[in-house]
Amino acid sequence: MRTATIERKTKETDISIKLTLEGKGSAVVNTSIPFLDHMLTLLAFHGGIDLRIEASGDIEIDYHHLMEDLGITFGEAIKKALGDKKGIRRYGSAIIPMDESLARVVLDLSGRPYLVYKVKAPRGVSRGLEFSLFEDFFRSLSNHAMMNLHINVEYGRDLHHMHEAIFKAFGRALCEAVSPDPRMKGLPTTKGKL
Repeated sequence: MRTATIERKTKETDISIKLTLEGKGSAVVNTSIPFLDHMLTLLAFHGGIDLRIEASGDIEIDYHHLMEDLGITFGEAIKKALGDKKGIRRYGSAIIPMDESLARVVLDLSGRPYLVYKVKAPRGVSRGLEFSLFEDFFRSLSNHAMMNLHINVEYGRDLHHMHEAIFKAFGRALCEAVSPDPRMKGLPTTKGKL
């Protein structure tokens, strides 16, 4: 079982994540941001991973520190759970609709972090949470998972639907990328190192 437990405690946030890549899609998530809890639960379900998250932070100031640090911690958990990456597919992609919205996520567990985030969403807030902070979450995740990550919302109107499509697509793309490739005996690269 590829699993990882990561804890991160700063003066701004206190986060604990347990992740199992070969899971059943179960999630127990408490970030103190209900919309984010919903999104991470969808990610776990559609990614077939088991996820436990307890997180708190200085949300009386704003949600930025907690969103960014959650991305850092989640990325570190993915990286640790992957171990040496031998035998994985490495690449994953998914296109997911959610009503009027369509999201495409493509990722590469290359060891070279990079985020392309093309989400032309109208500025919006859900219970004080700026939707623009999701870019910071995914940038931190990409950097700390050492993942090349492309997120595109092809079209959409409703911010909830757009982000729900993103998180479902990310979960499915991650599931594909981390899954074993029976033809691959070593690292999925010609360079000899990821």
